[in-house]
Amino acid sequence: MSSIQIADRGSVRTLTLDRAALHNAFDDSLIAELTEALESSGKDADVRAVVLTGDGASFSAGADLNWMRGMAKASEADNLADSLRLARLMRTLQYLPKPTIARVNGSAFGGGVGLIACCDIAVGVDSAKFGLTEVKLGLVPAVISPYVIAAIGLRQARRLFLTGELFDAATALRIGLLHQTVAADDLDQAVEGALALLAKAGPKAQAAAKQLALEVAGTDLQRAETIDRDNAALIARLRVSMEGQEGLGAFLDKRAPAWIDAN
Repeated sequence: MSSIQIADRGSVRTLTLDRAALHNAFDDSLIAELTEALESSGKDADVRAVVLTGDGASFSAGADLNWMRGMAKASEADNLADSLRLARLMRTLQYLPKPTIARVNGSAFGGGVGLIACCDIAVGVDSAKFGLTEVKLGLVPAVISPYVIAAIGLRQARRLFLTGELFDAATALRIGLLHQTVAADDLDQAVEGALALLAKAGPKAQAAAKQLALEVAGTDLQRAETIDRDNAALIARLRVSMEGQEGLGAFLDKRAPAWIDAN
């Protein structure tokens, strides 16, 4: 069974994360399928814009529980390979040569926040919640960090990376993760408004403009690939470290980690 839905309407391709019962959480299949769908969309001359959204009540809850169990048991080498696959997904979305819109239909955590940060335009429902909660597991948001920092700035990222606190849609708008927040009933209209603006621009100019912005900001693709390798190695080390193992184990066992008991 596919983890994503692909639907074309005119020159707009919508990619929908299709694991609603699991809040569209990531696993190996979803990562592989979404990466392939994005790469295909980037090469398809008939596609002018890509909309990324989630099925059901959530945009994406980040890592799937079973996927996390696998992380906890895997070797550092296997964790590295796993992290590199996620890094490729984020990089593919960030540098896609087509305009991208995150249609944020609900809450997003961890990697889900990363997907939003990688899109050119992000429109979300005003009831959504967000979080970069990795530190609560003894981990860090390593793979998504370049894209989240680029979206919300270093000052906001330092706080949210360190506290792991949840924040609402109004905060996401204020710090730059979202460009617009609307009531759930108005989400499609807001996305259509963004698509109408995109449709007025030349597709080659849009691709060049996107590349220009990224290169001027010092985030060209070659540099991103190097950063992704380093960040994937970092999270692989942390997952197999004592603190990472304790944090993942505590989460899976539904108990407090030792560092909370110790305080």
